[in-house]
Amino acid sequence: MTVTTRFAPSPTGSLHVGNVRTALHNWLWARRHGGRFLLRIDDTDLERSKEEYVDAIRADLAWLGLDVNGEERQSARFALYEGEFEKLKAAGRVYACYETPEELDIRRKILLSRGLPPVYERKPEGAPVPVGVAPHWRFKLDHDAPIEWTDMVRGPQHFEPKTMSDPVVRRADGSWLYLLPSVIDDIAMGITHVVRGEDHVSNTAAQIQMFEALGAKPPAFAHEALLVGTEGKLSKRLGSLGMASLRDEGIEPIAIVALLARLGTSDPVEPVTMPAPLIESIDFARFGRAPARFDEAELALLNQKILHHTDYEAVADRLPAAITEARWNAIRPNLMTVAEAAGWVPVFDGPFDPPPAGESDRAVLDAAAAAAPNIDWTNDPWHVLTGAVKDATGAKGRALFLPLRRALTGRDHGPDMAELLPLVAKSEVVARLSAA
Repeated sequence: MTVTTRFAPSPTGSLHVGNVRTALHNWLWARRHGGRFLLRIDDTDLERSKEEYVDAIRADLAWLGLDVNGEERQSARFALYEGEFEKLKAAGRVYACYETPEELDIRRKILLSRGLPPVYERKPEGAPVPVGVAPHWRFKLDHDAPIEWTDMVRGPQHFEPKTMSDPVVRRADGSWLYLLPSVIDDIAMGITHVVRGEDHVSNTAAQIQMFEALGAKPPAFAHEALLVGTEGKLSKRLGSLGMASLRDEGIEPIAIVALLARLGTSDPVEPVTMPAPLIESIDFARFGRAPARFDEAELALLNQKILHHTDYEAVADRLPAAITEARWNAIRPNLMTVAEAAGWVPVFDGPFDPPPAGESDRAVLDAAAAAAPNIDWTNDPWHVLTGAVKDATGAKGRALFLPLRRALTGRDHGPDMAELLPLVAKSEVVARLSAA
């Protein structure tokens, strides 16, 4: 059996971290087992679906490194759905219903007022059919046996069909709801594992009977806990948590992948630079049942840690020409994003306007200005310079190092000066110390 998973977004908006997490876990599972990861565009809602969102979904998956092995579009599969629907109709597993939404709402309220579950009540055989009213269609659940499966995250699951409403699968205008087309597609696409949010658990119970009614074995299911934000529901801030926004903020795609791969699991979030360790370690038995909490501050910190381990070749095409490999290696521990590297070009090459020095720093800076022209710049100039200043002034520790760092970089903090100073031209250093 070739493990085959799918990601099935509706192109009615942009991807955000919640649905990217679902896509990622499907991709990781397929890659771990040498299988296939498919993209299915669920665009049966022709009015709300937009081609620009289809393009954005593809672009975001590519940016994240989630390569797909095939793509299907539901809008191109209506003939398939029609044929399978007719089979179910002939078998008596779908039936026409004529209630209006208002009638259904009233009946639900009556049942609730009697302390009964608001389960749809089937009409008896031979009930009169309203004239001139187009029906909607429901799938007829088999009430004779419980619906059971072992979920890869939630463990053994048990549903009594008698406590469930027969789900609507087709509207009166002929358009499709999610449940039945998804099952038909999963069968036709050879999906072996369905990984999705726990809000689909009750859908799965109904869909398992749909698989069986169509003569197919249901795939394995993994229902993962939903993602929440630091302040509760993630949906409040989905716009700012889209891939475009995170990309504009300078977040690396591997940082998003590294965080979302491990959120909600017992495995630690780690600053990886390649997805291989994440592929190797994915195990739905290690996923927890509690909601997984997404924290933008954690993502930013992880992004910073990943940059500290990122090789020059991986970012060279996004760096200013002045940032060479040696300069990148020197400054990367001090970067939150790749874009910040541009701010270090003046530190290396000027023009540079040092901050005013305090009177207490005068002796240190005078001694440094006198010593710098005589230093061999190929032989650890930082330690030679600080040694000469210390001998001349007796300064040490912060009183020695901070005035020099400020005069040479304009910053109180930054890379190891022993690594940074040889990357600045000697003439530039001499000029800065003289100006200071």
